[in-house]
Amino acid sequence: MKNSMKKSLTYIAVAFLALTFAACKVEDPFVDRVVAPVLVDIVGAAFGAPLATEPTVSYPTTGKVTLTARLLELDKTNILDNTKGIDSIPVPNIPIRITLRTGAVLGEVTSNAQGVVSLEKSWEELGLATPRAGAVIRISWSGNYKGIAFTRLSQIQAR
Repeated sequence: MKNSMKKSLTYIAVAFLALTFAACKVEDPFVDRVVAPVLVDIVGAAFGAPLATEPTVSYPTTGKVTLTARLLELDKTNILDNTKGIDSIPVPNIPIRITLRTGAVLGEVTSNAQGVVSLEKSWEELGLATPRAGAVIRISWSGNYKGIAFTRLSQIQAR
């Protein structure tokens, strides 16, 4: 009898602990939970890159590098209508600051009527005097839309 009672108490204690831990909600102190107001689609990145954490675009080691992105606002008005769905609307006149992750500013550009921003730089201006195949440069695209700040991360790779 004592053995079965110990087992019962053990099961109850384990169940109580499991329920206690399952009920806890731990907030991530390092990630702000505000949804980005625009989609920053990095032009030239592989398919699915708008959803990827860091899309990578490859450039030849000779010549200039043209950093390009499209800024889109997602109109979810017709999300429940399967004949229409979500619409991607270009966002014009948004100032974007393009920087290296080291903090060096590459430039500030404003999106055109199609929501496109573009900046041309040499490899030397990107911090690589003699680029070698496989070298990676990390870029940040930052802006503010409807009072909400956003940043998109991407990478440039020499090929």
